[in-house]
Amino acid sequence: MSRALWNTLRPSSRIAPRCPPLCSSSPRLSHAVLPVARVRWSSHSPLGAAPANARKPITISSLQTLYRKNEPITMITAHDFPSAHVADHAGMDMVLVGDSLAMVALGMEDTSEVLMEEMILHCRSVARATKAAFTVGDLPMGTYEIAPEQALESAIRMIKEGRVKSVKLEGGKEMAPTISKITSAGIPVLAHIGLTPQRQNSLGGFRVQGKSTASALRLLGDAFAVQDAGAFAVVLEAVPAEVAALVTKKLSIPTIGIGAGNGCSGQVLVQVDMSGYFPPGRFLPKFVKQYGDVWSESMRAVQAYKKEVKSRAYPAPEHTYPMPKEEFFEFERLVEEKRMRTE
Repeated sequence: MSRALWNTLRPSSRIAPRCPPLCSSSPRLSHAVLPVARVRWSSHSPLGAAPANARKPITISSLQTLYRKNEPITMITAHDFPSAHVADHAGMDMVLVGDSLAMVALGMEDTSEVLMEEMILHCRSVARATKAAFTVGDLPMGTYEIAPEQALESAIRMIKEGRVKSVKLEGGKEMAPTISKITSAGIPVLAHIGLTPQRQNSLGGFRVQGKSTASALRLLGDAFAVQDAGAFAVVLEAVPAEVAALVTKKLSIPTIGIGAGNGCSGQVLVQVDMSGYFPPGRFLPKFVKQYGDVWSESMRAVQAYKKEVKSRAYPAPEHTYPMPKEEFFEFERLVEEKRMRTE
């Protein structure tokens, strides 16, 4: 086999231009070939160009500044690298790795099924994409209710292994000692009261909370309790707008509403819900506004791909890597010679 053919077929981990004579003896010039290593011949992570105006990382202080200025805090869920990547590029102040990933990413029936190891895996994926947004990881059911010590251990795992910046847990007054325990270790806690999905069985399902005077007073008491315990903010879910607005006025920490009206200090939605990444006929809560139709666009693209593959329209010549004709003729000749010898 000719050396030219061998060099063409030999596996190579990289292709680099001919190096100038000086690069072999000059450490400084040897780096000239490094950009070539970035050329990819296979799929890779969906990183694009860095944002033109890169943001400074959002911190607890940043969130407090927004709160003092009465500027609404924007928050959205993400469950993997791509969803976190777009949330961060879109300028979200906060990104929550919510236990809603149980349903939207793992196909489970409700949030009670998801495990700590699964949450940590998804937190790590989200953390790799978020360069500016303040990240929050949901503590899943069963990892913090037994005792404050258990909750602290879980929170530490979420921070160290999940690489998020804070944790979220559900519950009001009864969770105050737990919140205090976690925050005393230097881990920020986002509280969650009102409709608490992990406890939906005890609430009689996914029901609006705070609709009666007694229920609204309990909600306010829970809000004060988590604030006094050290939570940096509190999610209010499925609460009458006027109740949420009054609770927000009474507190000295931000409230993040979901189904709680626009009187809260900020808002959060599940990204899959608001972007429309689901088939027709899927139920959406009343408070969700659908801002996109990702499902239809994805369906269109995948169906177009299928059609072109079936018709052999794809891949077209522009999607292939051409071989020099003389090299292919040599390859073809050698293959034919080998066939003739074996017959």
